[in-house]
Amino acid sequence: MFVQGPVPGFRLFLIVLVSAALVVADARFDKLSSVRSTLATGLAPVYWLGNAPYEFSDWVAGLFVNKEDLQQENEDLRARLMILERRALKYAALASENNELRRLLNSSEVLDDRVIVGEVVGVSPDPFSHEVVINKGRSDGVRPGQAVLDAQGLMGQVVQTSQITSRVLLVSDSSHAVPVEVVRNGLRAILLGTGDTNTLDLVHVPDTADIREGDLLVSSGLGGRFPRGYPVAEVSLLNKEPGEPFVAIEATPKAELNQSRLVLVVFPPAASQDEATAGERDETLADGEGAG
Repeated sequence: MFVQGPVPGFRLFLIVLVSAALVVADARFDKLSSVRSTLATGLAPVYWLGNAPYEFSDWVAGLFVNKEDLQQENEDLRARLMILERRALKYAALASENNELRRLLNSSEVLDDRVIVGEVVGVSPDPFSHEVVINKGRSDGVRPGQAVLDAQGLMGQVVQTSQITSRVLLVSDSSHAVPVEVVRNGLRAILLGTGDTNTLDLVHVPDTADIREGDLLVSSGLGGRFPRGYPVAEVSLLNKEPGEPFVAIEATPKAELNQSRLVLVVFPPAASQDEATAGERDETLADGEGAG
């Protein structure tokens, strides 16, 4: 006996209804964060597999490196080491002077931020979302909101973590904003992503402001999201329209958003981190009491 299944139109309506309910539950009530985190943890092997061909090609290439190339690479590395050591000595002197000034001013701020090194293991396939996946997660102490740098400057911030990976929203994403200041004169403004990894927009700068092409923009620390003083971008174009109150300003990111593989995840000072941990613990206890 033949039994007819559900009408295809009804199945489609049911799928659309369930999808809409999930979207509303996530957008309005943030009910699916744990589900996304679990899925991200489960997808970690996919990121590793995607990165495996690159690691394998590096390994194979290493098998065929000749002695002359190794010697040349050694010489280059020694030269770079000498340069870095000289810079380290310079920075150590500046740090010592800065610490002395802070002590004189009775400042309790910490000069350096604690960081861990991570590696980019995945890139978002969505062309309208500038995100990367790094191989550090909750097990490494990483939390949403932490700043992420490469060797050149600020790359973005952590927006979601799983147990062993994290998603990082890049400064070039159209939804990203960074409070910055001009190193030359301390002028403060907001730097917005444009959806282009080579261009950022500096907004709400009056036409009378003292700003020039080539000015370096660093994070101002306002809002507490990004630590102060990290290079973010360099002013590349000024466009002053007659009669307009603000200047159209474009800047080029300092970080190599499309190339960097190794990144630094910045941790806040110990006091701030303890407060954040205590806040998370209180929220967990409150949720438990509410459930009880």
